[in-house]
Amino acid sequence: QVHLVESGGGLVQAGGSLRLSCAASGTIFSINVMGWYRQAPGKQRELVAFKTSGGSTHYAVSVLGRFTISRDNTKNTVYLDMNSLKPEDTAVYYCNAELREYSYSRRFLPYWGQGTQVTVSS
Repeated sequence: QVHLVESGGGLVQAGGSLRLSCAASGTIFSINVMGWYRQAPGKQRELVAFKTSGGSTHYAVSVLGRFTISRDNTKNTVYLDMNSLKPEDTAVYYCNAELREYSYSRRFLPYWGQGTQVTVSS
């Protein structure tokens, strides 16, 4: 069984910064992609950023230059450093990992955290 636990959300004023963390634990053989999604009230969940095991990164246009994703593969942990936060960044942020539980697992399967609230006040 795999668990993803997020931390670091909270309330911050516009222009401020937050750091989100997500640690994956349980039966894990290898992790391919780790990333962050967010869902604002009344909107669909959207990709924020992801980082592959090889180091490639991808960001949503709306966060380019403000957010930075990083990973500590030794700890199965992904981070999201969020700077210059805007009220429109307010959302529940979800951690995602595509991983294989066992060496004989044929596919990387997606797992999700329960989400952490980020609120940016104007």
